[in-house]
Amino acid sequence: MSLALLHSVSACTQYICTAAMIWAQEQKGGPLGPEFGKASPIGLFVLVVLAVAVLTLGWLFARRFQRMNRRQVFAKNNGIDPFDQEEIDKQMAAQGILDRNKRTFL
Repeated sequence: MSLALLHSVSACTQYICTAAMIWAQEQKGGPLGPEFGKASPIGLFVLVVLAVAVLTLGWLFARRFQRMNRRQVFAKNNGIDPFDQEEIDKQMAAQGILDRNKRTFL
C-alpha cells in the first residue's frame, strides 16, 4: 500500500512541476510597443533626488562621526567619562580646542 501511495505522490508532484513550468513559460500579451522600455524623465529625476539624499546623509553622518570620534579620543586621553558631555566641553574649552562653530545643516 505504501508503494502505491508513494507512486501516487510522485506522479502528482511531477504533474504540478510540469504545470508550473508550462505556466511560467507562457507568453501573454504584455506591454510591447514603440514606448516599451523607455524611461520617463520623472524616473531620472527620482533617481537623482535619491542619489543626492543618500550622498547628503552620508556626508552628514561622516561629519558627525568624526566629531564624535575626536571627542571620544580626547576624553580617553584626559581620563574623562566619554558620556559626560559637559565635562568634555569644559575641558576642551580650557585647552582651546572646542569646536563651537558647529555647522548645522539638518
